[in-house]
Amino acid sequence: MMGSQDLASLIGRFKYVRVLDSNPHTKVISLLGSIDGKDAVLTAEKTHFIFDETVRRPSQSGRSTPIFFHREIDEYSFLNGITDLKELTSNDIYYWGLSVLKQHILHNPTAKVNLIWPASQFHIKGYDQQDLHVVRETPDMYRNIVVPFIQEMCTSERMKWVNNILYEGAEDNRVVYKEYSSRNKEDGFVILPDMKWDGINIDSLYLVAIVYRDDIKSLRDLNPNHRDWLIRLNKKIKTIIPQHYDYNVNPDELRIFIHYQPSYYHFHVHIMNIRHPGVGEERGSGMTILLEDVIEALGFLGPEGYMKKTLTYVIGENHDLWKKGFKEEVEKQLKHDGIATSPEKGSGFNTNLG
Repeated sequence: MMGSQDLASLIGRFKYVRVLDSNPHTKVISLLGSIDGKDAVLTAEKTHFIFDETVRRPSQSGRSTPIFFHREIDEYSFLNGITDLKELTSNDIYYWGLSVLKQHILHNPTAKVNLIWPASQFHIKGYDQQDLHVVRETPDMYRNIVVPFIQEMCTSERMKWVNNILYEGAEDNRVVYKEYSSRNKEDGFVILPDMKWDGINIDSLYLVAIVYRDDIKSLRDLNPNHRDWLIRLNKKIKTIIPQHYDYNVNPDELRIFIHYQPSYYHFHVHIMNIRHPGVGEERGSGMTILLEDVIEALGFLGPEGYMKKTLTYVIGENHDLWKKGFKEEVEKQLKHDGIATSPEKGSGFNTNLG
């Protein structure tokens, strides 16, 4: 179905069911609906202000720092783009108001829109509001609960979109960098914009590097044998990305990290401008660990690496792992630690912690 549907026509056929989530901090709303009888998830994110000119001015550190600004003649700039203004209140030197800005699909779009269709229950639960819990994932929990789940998630059908990017030329028009040789598959990877980035504003830059090797599903599979490979990958990313964007972002302004649990089980690395306000944990997606911290940890974790480490992170109740055993394991851990849970009303608070 790749490339066979037009986004505008799909959204035109979208039938609203309910709001999955609305986040005032990230300015994102996610809707559940259907298209032609199949579930769909539609997400809209208000875009950051777009700037059309970049200059470099000396910073206190002595290096050039990108400063983005609109020329005053630009009709879509923040100042000249105000078409309506309503003052809310004022106090001394402070004034508050609401405004309407002139919009243009290329120069000043209102929102970035993402559509998942057909959407599985896994997608829907991932965007839906949910209660969150802190879990300590032990090596035993990984073997007994997570590994079977990964096997379910790594079917050829579920991973088709990843293989389309790596081998079938999908999204080639968006690819930032690709390095692949059939003789050296291990070092191959492709970098492209994450679906959360509008691809325009460097302040909110968000890329993902997907590797070609398929023997690593997640952080758990990393051991000291992968350390040199990760060092090379980290160095290449910090070299390639600044060059590609004409050094409007510098190597030390890139946050390069791994998610656990990841959203899909084919090893990939997230690349984000440090100006970006979030690192992807908004929907209970677990823990975020910097790639350089992973590299350092592999120097002392032992031959089995992360496979032997207990990992503590946040997980949402909508995640399948919560229902597949994590809920019971968290209850056992709290009981083992001597921590009471959800006391009945009127039972009082037990302060005897001895």
